[in-house]
Amino acid sequence: MSATSESRQPPPWLGDVAAGVDAWTQRASAPPDPVADGPDADPEAVARKILLDQLTGQARSRKELSDKLASRNVPDEVATRLLDRFEEVGLVDDRAFARAWVQSRQPNKGLARRALAQELRRKGVADEVAREALDEVDPADEEAAARALVRKKLRSLARVDETTATRRLVGLLARKGYGSGLAFAVVRDELASAGQECPGGE
Repeated sequence: MSATSESRQPPPWLGDVAAGVDAWTQRASAPPDPVADGPDADPEAVARKILLDQLTGQARSRKELSDKLASRNVPDEVATRLLDRFEEVGLVDDRAFARAWVQSRQPNKGLARRALAQELRRKGVADEVAREALDEVDPADEEAAARALVRKKLRSLARVDETTATRRLVGLLARKGYGSGLAFAVVRDELASAGQECPGGE
């Protein structure tokens, strides 16, 4: 038994925790990851992978992508060169991004053009580019969205007085970017309609 014990050699990593973890997880034999390898990796390859990952599933503005590259310590000259190349082939397009953003957020969230303009500005879209997309919003669609928001909110205001309901509804529309003139007009009309449909339902 002693001979058997003597023939057993301890593993080479015994006593070395880091080597033991490597042996257990087989990390040492894992394929290299250009992103995880950091400064030793090709910066352009790293940046390209970051951009493609960011663009998978949704469009992004150039500013969003630039900020992401900066947060991953991609050199400015590499980021600019790649972003220019991505624009040339149509993978980065702030005009298309702005149009898609407006077409999604205006009907789905009921946002007015002013609120959409603020969102696009935060995304780094130039004002003139944003304006082109916002000009495509039909004022009638904007008003219809405001009315839909008021009608939905009215369901939870059946027990409050008209003054309180007006204040809350106008505040809701203001947060969505609607001007006070349109907001008050829409709220007044919708409250009147609700009162006709449900007498005494205040």
